Amino acid sequence: MPAPEHSPPQFNARFLATPQGWPYLLVPFIPAAILLDLLNASQGLIFVCSALGIVPTAALMGRATEELAARSGPGIGGLLNVTFGNAPELIIALFALGHGLHEVVKASLIGSILGNLLLVMGASMLVGGLGRERQRFNSTAASVQTSMLLLAAVAMVMPAVFQLVHGDGLPRVGVEMVSFGSTIELLSGLVAGVLIATYVAGLVFSLKTHRDLFNPEYEDEETWGWSPRMSIAMLAVAGVAVGVMSEILVGSISAASQSLGLSEFFIGIIVVAIVGNAAEHWVAVLVARKDKMDLSVNIAIGSSAQVALFVTPVLVLAGYFIGPGPLPLVFNGYELSALLFAVLIASYVSHEGESTWFEGVQLLAVYLVMAVVFAFA
Repeated sequence: MPAPEHSPPQFNARFLATPQGWPYLLVPFIPAAILLDLLNASQGLIFVCSALGIVPTAALMGRATEELAARSGPGIGGLLNVTFGNAPELIIALFALGHGLHEVVKASLIGSILGNLLLVMGASMLVGGLGRERQRFNSTAASVQTSMLLLAAVAMVMPAVFQLVHGDGLPRVGVEMVSFGSTIELLSGLVAGVLIATYVAGLVFSLKTHRDLFNPEYEDEETWGWSPRMSIAMLAVAGVAVGVMSEILVGSISAASQSLGLSEFFIGIIVVAIVGNAAEHWVAVLVARKDKMDLSVNIAIGSSAQVALFVTPVLVLAGYFIGPGPLPLVFNGYELSALLFAVLIASYVSHEGESTWFEGVQLLAVYLVMAVVFAFA
């Protein structure tokens, strides 16, 4: 019987040294975080270990999703990818929501959007553009995605405008939870409903009526040959592991921010936002180096759109049932300005359908400037 063309990679030292295997080098941080938490060790150390422990669990979840999608056909496969694409971030945010860390949740949402649009797309354009005059990608797909982001940005800004006109101003940096009153809570819920409806319409558009624009095909070598049963089992294991790490991470944020000398705002908007999607970020850079900019841009901009149109409204609605109170869709001044600038810059950079390494440098510079300001906020 002939051997299959592509056999699953073996989990050995050689595999761990590959670009796909490096996240699993961080697996020892998972039991380390659990042990340190049980021993009531330093909260800063617990936070660092749990943050690093999330990376391999998120990588496993992403791999299981890809394997299941590859076996399910383009329609269901695309739906699986967009559903589980930001699952680790959503799980982390749900635990933070349960602890009443509303401002950390909102900071992580904005941080995820910034990370994808500036850090990931910037790194992808820089790494992919080295040695090449320019790279090209589908400008139509990118324009549709950025238009969805602009819609989401408007929806995320308007409750803050209402609060500025009729309330007591925007929330300050450093607080964990702010009560804005029933009007803002109702307004946030209605805006969340509009965003989810738009997200559903976007799924129909991208997965059915205009499928070819938004679902670049993966090569066979990028799958490991898992059966659907194996993929579902690994997805369940990864989900449990992400949940455990998220609970430990969120429980240590407040004390860790003091011991590490970092504000909860900075931890939410930079640290949590990066670790929740580190594996997916690496994939975008890796495929950009292979000159697959359609896929790289789709990961960066599409993930941001999913956070804005799906993850954010789900958390707003979940706030009615989880935690001490509803999650108001009112962001602070740093978050609002960073969101608008990031969406506008991403729209400008991607509208021509081509990129150079220097555009990547510019996006990374913008992200670095924002991170420095957030550190002093």
